Amino acid sequence: MPKPMTMVAAGVLALSLAACDVRRAGENDGETPLEEPDATAEPSATPSATESSPAASILRDDEAVDVPLVEEPAEPVELTIPFADGPEISAAAARLLEQLLREDALDEDWPVILAGHTDSGGNDQANLRSSRARAEAVAAWLVERGVADERIEVIAFGEQNPVAPNALPDGTPNESGRRANRRVEVRIAPPPADDDGAGFDQGA
Repeated sequence: MPKPMTMVAAGVLALSLAACDVRRAGENDGETPLEEPDATAEPSATPSATESSPAASILRDDEAVDVPLVEEPAEPVELTIPFADGPEISAAAARLLEQLLREDALDEDWPVILAGHTDSGGNDQANLRSSRARAEAVAAWLVERGVADERIEVIAFGEQNPVAPNALPDGTPNESGRRANRRVEVRIAPPPADDDGAGFDQGA
């Protein structure tokens, strides 16, 4: 017959083993057990977040509107070409004329007016001839580079329209003023309605 203490120890051991079995069966206590995926379940018809669906266009192809490009109209051009004593075109004058060739106004069917001017160093007839020679030198330069000769009009003003005084108050020559007066004024613009001198002051 077993001893009472042995029986008590055996009972305690049995209870401990039962408690371990219960804990193993419920180790996930307090948490929701993970469910195994059902292999027989139908795939969901709803696209996942990572799948992209084509965005609906708010503008139909046949509703697209082509916006035409509007070209800016050409602007009239006025340019002063400086000259030394004679009618020769200097390097500075040639640079200005090269810029003139790039103007949009030159592509229009507008007249090219060349007004020749000089200082008061000679008599009236000599100054008229000198101013015309300068304007004709500019005309020849433009024609050589493709400007139609029939578009060009040459006007000789001589000393009539100075832009600076030819003499100082004491009567001595004003050399800087005389240099400024030796010039050809170029104007490319639509002809005025009455065409009375192409926009230049003809003088007295």
